[in-house]
Amino acid sequence: MSYANFKPTIWSKYIQHELPKFTVFENDCDYKFEGEVKQGKTVKILGVGRPTIGSYTGAAIGSPEAVSTNDTTLAIDQAKFFNFAVDDVDKAQSIDGLMSALMEESTRAMAESRDTYIAGLAAAATNVSASTAITSKTTAKAAIDAAITALMGNGVSMSRDSVTMYLSPAVFMLFADYILEAKTQNDKAIASGVIGNYMGAAVKMTNNVYNDGTDNYLMVKTSKAIAFCSCIDSVEAYRPEDLFSDAVKGLNTFGGKIVRPNELYVIKAH
Repeated sequence: MSYANFKPTIWSKYIQHELPKFTVFENDCDYKFEGEVKQGKTVKILGVGRPTIGSYTGAAIGSPEAVSTNDTTLAIDQAKFFNFAVDDVDKAQSIDGLMSALMEESTRAMAESRDTYIAGLAAAATNVSASTAITSKTTAKAAIDAAITALMGNGVSMSRDSVTMYLSPAVFMLFADYILEAKTQNDKAIASGVIGNYMGAAVKMTNNVYNDGTDNYLMVKTSKAIAFCSCIDSVEAYRPEDLFSDAVKGLNTFGGKIVRPNELYVIKAH
């Protein structure tokens, strides 16, 4: 059978590499817990309080402080798949660009589902504006300035922390006059969707923002606000019993959570 020569490892790596290329929200998440995904379907994230700073006078400093701790669980509870057939996998791979095009379209669709999922986490944000009608450049700037002010009030540094705002196309067009050209217009920045800079925050435009039926949830956040974990569980070639063709299927499991709520602000805009 031709599918016996299919190289799932090669395509698994291709999909894993290409997924971030087609995402906006995903590129700005915290991935440091992703290595633990292989150990189980949930990841426990430990949080710690801030130790008290005292003034030293030369006297005894007393017993050590018991700093508070907390933890939250990130569940890998999303599972998405693709499954398509071609007349012959080996033949398709031999035609320049055909197999790559098929896999790319599958990967684009998979990436969009991941990005939409991350955007939907905005519904669980604790720092959220009132429903706001943004119909002019003035109202767009006022809403975005309020979001940035709120984040700075929570201790976010626009110069040290990696902050990104995600605007719908309509709001972006209203706000465009205030956006500066990105400081680093390199391939990596462009690939991650950066189209400009405002007050130290990278600006991205996307159609994937969450909508509750009335408002778009525009995010302004640091790269540590949301943790995201993903795993390409399998990519397989197989022979459907009732078809004269070979098929390829892939499974991607993932999950995300707001882990630093004070570093995320949501503008509810309509």
